[in-house]
Amino acid sequence: MPLIRSPKFNRYYYELTQIFENEKEKRQRFYEEIKDSQKIEFINGEIIMQTPVKIEHDNISTNLLMILKAFVQKNNLGYVGHEKMLIALTRNDYEPDICYWRKEKSDRFIQGQMKFPAPDFIVEVISSSTEIIDRTIKFEDYAYHGVQEYWIVDPNNKIVEQYILKNDKYELRAKTDTGKIKLLSIPDLEIPIETIFNEKEILIFLKSIL
Repeated sequence: MPLIRSPKFNRYYYELTQIFENEKEKRQRFYEEIKDSQKIEFINGEIIMQTPVKIEHDNISTNLLMILKAFVQKNNLGYVGHEKMLIALTRNDYEPDICYWRKEKSDRFIQGQMKFPAPDFIVEVISSSTEIIDRTIKFEDYAYHGVQEYWIVDPNNKIVEQYILKNDKYELRAKTDTGKIKLLSIPDLEIPIETIFNEKEILIFLKSIL
């Protein structure tokens, strides 16, 4: 039976309203108490404190940041953020490893801004503590809010999964540990997979795109 036709609809509505109001209050406290030194997210009414990253995680996110920053800034395509950018969606707040907004959106950012809208491109480097959330809640939430491209990077197996938004859902476009991967959200940028995992290749690749 559809919920709207249930005799218990009023009860369900009341309970959901209470949950929603409590969550709004908790989220406001989250905004007031969050510190610059913390990597912390607000997910489904819970405050999630992230553990320190391993060196391979930091290397991957730094490599991608260098590539994306250089290419986007050179071509004046928008803005690339790293780790501490708070993405405020309808219900949840995330701090992705890498995020990119095209110029039409980033031009509206203002000095002192702390909360940001859904990006066009997000990268999450998975770990044992974050993989389930990255593949479930964030996967659904990013798609729901129109993030056009989502990468899940596995540092242990050195694999990149590229998901593209199609009909409001993510469709796997590539899952690979070799070759190159072409971004759809950033025109004309194609990144060798080896460059993402091997910092020795960074300078060589940067020279080719600058």
